[in-house]
Amino acid sequence: MTVRPDDPAPNPHATEAEVEAARKDTKLAQVLYHDWEAETYDDKWSISYDERCIEYARGRFDAAVGPAPLPYERALELGCGTGFFLLNLMQGGVAKSGSVTDLSPGMVKVALRNAQNLGLDVDGRVADAETIPYEDDTFDLVCGHAVLHHIPDVELALKECLRVLKPGGRFVFAGEPTTAGNFYARWLGRITWKATTTVTKLPQLAGWRRPQTELDESSRAAALEAVVDLHTFDPSELERMASSAGAVDVKATTEEFAAALWGWPVRTFEAAVPEEKLTMGYRMAMYQAWLKLSWLDENVMRRVVPRQFFYNAMITGVKPGTSAK
Repeated sequence: MTVRPDDPAPNPHATEAEVEAARKDTKLAQVLYHDWEAETYDDKWSISYDERCIEYARGRFDAAVGPAPLPYERALELGCGTGFFLLNLMQGGVAKSGSVTDLSPGMVKVALRNAQNLGLDVDGRVADAETIPYEDDTFDLVCGHAVLHHIPDVELALKECLRVLKPGGRFVFAGEPTTAGNFYARWLGRITWKATTTVTKLPQLAGWRRPQTELDESSRAAALEAVVDLHTFDPSELERMASSAGAVDVKATTEEFAAALWGWPVRTFEAAVPEEKLTMGYRMAMYQAWLKLSWLDENVMRRVVPRQFFYNAMITGVKPGTSAK
């Protein structure tokens, strides 16, 4: 596990002045927002590196790609966050070794720490997805989860992915918000946050209210979401961008409709109440409910709901040429 010593240090506590400056600078906003979230991100999104999330990550890969010869020798994750996607894919047999990159130093730090704890062969760089700091033809796989919607020039980033891929190499991005899905998720989140923070002001529910300083910090960081969340996608538009970037065998798929309508209020509620209130029994119940609703989406909703109304979009494509693998 290595990281460049000249990479910038994390800045997890942005000042009001920094937040104000970030409103006019999307890449500064990306750094401040994700540095702020880095140390708590796994808990916030119930991310783990056990069988539950290994199965989830591998499921997203298989849904996007279909049958594929595995493992890839070397993989790169763009916008790695805490390493959720690549580290779980590696544990799921998709790649042997990997590199993680993110614009946020805090996220790279946590991702490398997670990789070290898991005993995985991973190095990391603080890097911009529009100028990936690796040589041409370096990787067999480039992947990312919930990252494309943060990148100002998505097509340029996809071109960069193709540049660093070996001929025949593949990119896979999952967890991208559709335009329709983002609309209903945002409204559900706002309503749930308002309801939870209002109700927990009642004296009898005081134990369910996070300290006001934490709520204020969450609200300040959340104010940057409008700056860091740059895009939503129509699946057909994702396919067009990937093809325009130079990829072949391009395919976009979507998932989560009922699961998203239920999941966004749950996630927002969890962010608004103290961590100790969320017992393991509660977390497992929420996970089991998500599994059942995901089954409903795949087996019923997919047949009647157009793909653009599902919340999550995935895109995959291949660099032209013959793989040396």
